[in-house]
Amino acid sequence: MEHSLLVWLLPTLALVVGVVVGFALARLLPNAAPSNTQRQLDDIQQRFDNYQNEVVTHFNSTASLVKKLTQSYQDVQDHLADGANRLALDELTRQRLLATLHSEAAQGPRDRLTPPKDTAEVPRDYAPKAPNSPGMLDESYGLKR
Repeated sequence: MEHSLLVWLLPTLALVVGVVVGFALARLLPNAAPSNTQRQLDDIQQRFDNYQNEVVTHFNSTASLVKKLTQSYQDVQDHLADGANRLALDELTRQRLLATLHSEAAQGPRDRLTPPKDTAEVPRDYAPKAPNSPGMLDESYGLKR
C-alpha cells in the first residue's frame, strides 16, 4: 500500500510544484518582455513626435521666409516707383516708367513662343525617293544591277 501511495503522491507533488513554478515564472517574464516592447514603442513615439515638430518648424520657417520675400519684392517695387517719380525728367517719361513698372507687376506668366508656321513642307517619316526609282521596301532596293 505504501508503494501505491508513493506512486500517486510523487507525481501529484511534482505537478503542484510545476504549477507553482510556472505561475511564478509567468508573472515575472511577461513583465520583462512588455517592458522592453513598451520601451521600444515609447522610443518610436518620441522619434515620431520629434519628426512632426521638425516638419511644423520647417513649414513655419518657409512661410516666414516667403512672407519676407514678398515684402522685399514690394519694397523694391515701391523704391522703383519712387525713383521714377523723383528722377524722371518730364511727365511723359514718368508715366511711361510707371506704366511699365505696374504692367510687369500685374502681368501673369508669359506664354511660350511657338515656332514660325512658314515651313512649306511637313517633315517626313520616310526617306524621299526619285519618281521612277524603287522605294526602300522594294526587293531590289540598294542592289546594283
